[in-house]
Amino acid sequence: MIRLPKVLDQQLKDLAEFGRVHDAAEAVHAKRMLNLDWATAEAMFLMVRLAKRRDILEIGTSNGFSTLWLAAALPPGDGSRLVTIDRDAGKTEQARAHMEQAGLAGKVQFLVGQATDQVRGLEGPFDCVFFDADRISAPEQVALLLPKLAADAVLFADNARSHPAEIAGYLEYLDGCGLFDTTLLPVGKGLHMAVKRPA
Repeated sequence: MIRLPKVLDQQLKDLAEFGRVHDAAEAVHAKRMLNLDWATAEAMFLMVRLAKRRDILEIGTSNGFSTLWLAAALPPGDGSRLVTIDRDAGKTEQARAHMEQAGLAGKVQFLVGQATDQVRGLEGPFDCVFFDADRISAPEQVALLLPKLAADAVLFADNARSHPAEIAGYLEYLDGCGLFDTTLLPVGKGLHMAVKRPA
């Protein structure tokens, strides 16, 4: 059991329920929230805390459900940051409002646009990256991020079991470049994890 502040815990539960009901009724894929499964969010939260991550990049903000979990996992005080990217300005505004409600907006930088274009202009280093948009463009994004990753960077990607064809290129790139140790965690829809090998 993860003990979050009561207000944040209730906010996350409300968002999880909203996402479930909304997505069940929404026929257009791009308009769905596509939030993380609760168990996946908990697992990633604990791993981010355990690894003491301080500079996180999230690709795929949606309405901020996973962003809240990642921001809450950052250490308290100054010096940590979360940069999150989404191409949907409306969803980004929802996420921004949710961060304000949780009192976590000061830790989050929101970027709107195509993820690959945004990644190209980012300054590192990042010690954690979460891929939760379309995994098809993720290999190009990893290639752009390689010089911007901390020596012990951790990468996460959701939907490894639910969307194997979509994520195949990303997995092949990580295994082929020889820079990461990887595993698939059998939680939710499949959380892929990669850790940068020591130089």
